[in-house]
Amino acid sequence: MSNITAVTETSSTTTATEKSSTITTEKKDNTNRKWTQNGITVAGGNRQGSQLNQLNRPLKVYVDNDNDQMMYIVDRDNHRVVKWKQGEKNGEVIAGGNGYGNQTNQLWSLTDIIIDKSTDSLIICDQKNRRVVRWFNKKNIRQQIIISNIDCSDIAMDNNGDIYVLDFQYFEVRRWREGNTHGTIVADDNGVNDTGYRKGTLIHLFVDQDNSVYISDIENHRVIKWKKDAEEATVVAGGQGRGNKLTQLNTPKGIFVDQQGNIYVADAFNNRIMRWSDGSKEGTIIVGGNEGSQPNRLNDPSALSFDRQGNLYVADSGNHQVQKFNIISD
Repeated sequence: MSNITAVTETSSTTTATEKSSTITTEKKDNTNRKWTQNGITVAGGNRQGSQLNQLNRPLKVYVDNDNDQMMYIVDRDNHRVVKWKQGEKNGEVIAGGNGYGNQTNQLWSLTDIIIDKSTDSLIICDQKNRRVVRWFNKKNIRQQIIISNIDCSDIAMDNNGDIYVLDFQYFEVRRWREGNTHGTIVADDNGVNDTGYRKGTLIHLFVDQDNSVYISDIENHRVIKWKKDAEEATVVAGGQGRGNKLTQLNTPKGIFVDQQGNIYVADAFNNRIMRWSDGSKEGTIIVGGNEGSQPNRLNDPSALSFDRQGNLYVADSGNHQVQKFNIISD
């Protein structure tokens, strides 16, 4: 059992999270949506580096729900969060960026963020520092450690403002409600209905509108789903061994689930983004499929996001950039 401590109370508000977009809230059927196959570089793309026009293995990207032109990027190996307006050549560092370390102005290999507009702050998975921190945008407010002593691999927030943290070390997801001191385990390595997990396999997390928890199990090459209060997880994408067939995944990373239950997966080592319809045994390639730096190729994509129009954004980690694929049909 893990020994995890909540240091401060978390915010509980439905306006807190920016980990959603119109694709999750509209009533449209997204099953047949298509995107351009040539991406547009909207952040980075100037080789690996730490300058303001560069990224270093970006791990996540989110588009502001109130402003489609603004992106928030988890620039992992630069130990910083970058806000980047589309059309601009440079981004703006809004958290970290002072080298790696455990000081109040530093981060160390962060893995994810939640944008909390209710408090004008970011909630950050600061993995190597084994903590979840609240980073205020106002310079005169000191950063807060929300949860300490946790190997935070990923983080999410539900519609009630509860925070979910994926613990890389203990293979479990804990839900933290306002006032919690230890959190509640909502998914772990018990009750998996076939091969189980292996150490270091649980990397990315998504929580849908029904509070079901999705986890990318990278070494078993699958996405698993824990329904709320379920005792057993089910495989909802992949799980047919490592490979590039439509029934397979190869090191799946970031996940996104829309209102119809379609699952979008950053199939990292297949260099593609896939969509798995609810209940389907095979997926559809929506962009990518070949490694490279050309506009129609990806290199170790680690995450994806959508704006309000349904345009697709990919953290193209191996190319140190963010690619935008415009929607062409609904």
